[in-house]
Amino acid sequence: MSDEGTETADVSRETDPPAAAGDDAVAESDKAADALANVTVRDDAVPETDEDTPLARAVAEDARKREALVGRELPRPAETRILTVANQKGGVGKTTTAVNIAAALAQGGATVLVIDLDPQGNASTALGIEHHSEVPSIYDVLVDGDPLSTVVQPCPDIEGLFCAPATIDLAGAEIELVSLVARETRLKKAITAYTQELAEQGSTLDYVFIDCPPSLGLLTVNAFVAAGEVFIPIQCEYYALEGLSQLLRNIELIRDHLNPALHVSTILLTMYDGRTRLSAQVADEVRSHFAEQTLKATVPRSVRISEAPSHGQTVMTYDPNSSGALSYLEAASEMAALGAEKSEDRS
Repeated sequence: MSDEGTETADVSRETDPPAAAGDDAVAESDKAADALANVTVRDDAVPETDEDTPLARAVAEDARKREALVGRELPRPAETRILTVANQKGGVGKTTTAVNIAAALAQGGATVLVIDLDPQGNASTALGIEHHSEVPSIYDVLVDGDPLSTVVQPCPDIEGLFCAPATIDLAGAEIELVSLVARETRLKKAITAYTQELAEQGSTLDYVFIDCPPSLGLLTVNAFVAAGEVFIPIQCEYYALEGLSQLLRNIELIRDHLNPALHVSTILLTMYDGRTRLSAQVADEVRSHFAEQTLKATVPRSVRISEAPSHGQTVMTYDPNSSGALSYLEAASEMAALGAEKSEDRS
């Protein structure tokens, strides 16, 4: 032992009070703690982090998305794009996708309206919009013929984002619409009148997202007739492929009889888990059949995305730096860019 170590030990013996027999364990514990506190770890003793690990790759990818996308203004469409967000299979992230893509586009400078056509009102909840039974809602527009402007509310968290909420009254609209004249076109007429009203005031809507219930009733038919585009979120599981084939047949029927302009413009893969072969297989299958419509961006499973609605927010404001928020921002950016390219091609 060096002189310095001996000297320190001697000082320690002189200054420490004599320990009682019962205090031996405590004294030994104190000595161990002091010894650990004085240990110096050499730099070369710490193993280097492997940059090829899945976690490191995920962190690097999120950093790339954050650097490239956050705060960027997105291209706006030449005219209002009306998209029905639909999938007959439930639990595929349909409402989650509708509100988060809408929020991401609004953060990128667009003016966006979300029409909640699902009686559950989940889109209204996620956007922080009141939708109890006394609130004017899309039900009043469809059944009573009220102007859409009387029910639209601004989202409290994001400028440029608006919502026409759904209430539980909408659950009875399927039956009430049956006896009404031009029952399939009531939503289309309401949206057309609203956009004309905005134009007279010098305003425009860039996007309208219609969130549908997971069924093909009169509410969904109204959404298909009102829209020019269908936006399909697909969960990366086998059952989602079966639901997709059924949905495409129904879209074909609507196009043949009610809305010739309707087409599938965008497909987004949701709940993607890169650790499983199934997710990769479903993604490959969808992309092989719908190469032009399927976005390159995918949305992973994310606890943050699931937590956000319980706080009355989208994940875009709840945790904007999370992998889920960055994935939706990437998808929205890709969708806006593709829409701008198609507008230029038509002109």
